[in-house]
Amino acid sequence: MQTMTPSAASTITPATTLRDHFTHVVLPLWRGPGFNTALKLPFEAVSAEGHEPLPAARYRAMACARQLFVFSQAGDATHAKVLFDSLMHTFQDTRHGGWFYSVDAQGAPLDTTKDLYTHAFVVFACAEYGARSGNRDALEAVHRTSALIQSRFAAEADLFNAALTADFASVTGTPIQNPLMHLTEAWLAARDATRDSAFDAALRRLAGAVAHHFVHAPTGCIAELPIGSDDNRLEPGHQFEWFWLVKQAGALFEASGLDESLTRAFSFAQQYGVDPQTGGVCASLDETGRIKDATQRIWAQTEYLRALASHGDPAALAALPRQIELFRQRFLRPQGWFECKTAAGEVVRADMPSTTPYHLATAYDALPG
Repeated sequence: MQTMTPSAASTITPATTLRDHFTHVVLPLWRGPGFNTALKLPFEAVSAEGHEPLPAARYRAMACARQLFVFSQAGDATHAKVLFDSLMHTFQDTRHGGWFYSVDAQGAPLDTTKDLYTHAFVVFACAEYGARSGNRDALEAVHRTSALIQSRFAAEADLFNAALTADFASVTGTPIQNPLMHLTEAWLAARDATRDSAFDAALRRLAGAVAHHFVHAPTGCIAELPIGSDDNRLEPGHQFEWFWLVKQAGALFEASGLDESLTRAFSFAQQYGVDPQTGGVCASLDETGRIKDATQRIWAQTEYLRALASHGDPAALAALPRQIELFRQRFLRPQGWFECKTAAGEVVRADMPSTTPYHLATAYDALPG
C-alpha cells in the first residue's frame, strides 16, 4: 500500500470515497432492510450481508435518535420526519416525563429506565432535525428534555446521574463518563440550533465538573469512571471524541482546562492506543498505557479520523490520508462495514447495528472536501 502525500487533494479524494460508500451503501440499508415499516423504527441490526434484519427483541430510543440525526444530516427530510414522529409517539413517557430506554418487538414499553445517554441523544438528534427542518416540536423537545435532565438527573458537584428508575425516584446509575460526553455533544448541538445562551452556562458547568472528577492528571485523559474508582480505564476512542468536542466548544471551555488536558490525551491515546502498522484503535488502556482490551471497534476508528482532521497540527494532518485509507481497507466492505475486529484483523462481530451510521456520519462530515 502506498502512503499518500499530505496535500489537500490527497485527503479530499479518499474522504470522498468514504462519503460515496455512505451515500450509496449505508443509507440505503437503513431506508430498506434495516427499517421496520410497520413500527416505523430502525431494527437494532442487519445481517453481515445487509440483506435482512436480525430478529427483533427490542427497539431503543437512542438508536431511533441516532438514525434521526443521520437522515437529518443527510438531507433526507422525508425519512427524518418519519423517525422524528416515531421517536415522539413510541418512546415518550407521558406519565412520568422523559423517555423510555426501549420498547419490545410490538412497540410496547420494555425497559422503562430513565437513562441519561438516551436523553442526551434525544436532545442531540432533535437539535439537528429542528435546525434543518425548522420543526418547532423538535426544538421544543430540545428545551424540554434539557430542562428535565437538569432537574431530574442532577447529582452532586454539577455532575449528572447515569440512570434512574422510571419515576425518577431512585438513582440506579451514578455519574460515569460516556453519558456526560454525549450530553456535552448534545448541548453543543442545542446551542447551535437554538442560539439560547442558557446552554453556554450549562456547558461551562459540565466541562468544569468533568475536568475535576474525570481527568487523569498524568496523561490528561478522561477516564471512564471518576478518578479513584477501582479498575478504571482509559478509552482511546473517547479521548479522540472529547478532543473533537473541546475543539468545537472553543473558548467556552477555556476555564475548565480541558483543551490542555485533551491535547495531552490525544498524544497519549495515539502513542499507546493506535497500532502503527494497521492504524487500528484499541478499545481501552490502563493508566500507564498498557492495553486492557485490544478489540478494535469501528466507532473508535471514526473518532480517530475526526480528531486527526480537527487537530490543526501539521503532523496530524499529514497522517490523515493514510489513516483514511487504512480505515477503508480494514473496516469497510461492499455490503457495509465490519463492526469489531481483533488486533490481528479477525471479525469479532459480523452484523451491522443501527447505531453505527451516526459515527460514520459525524466523522465523514469533519473530513476535508
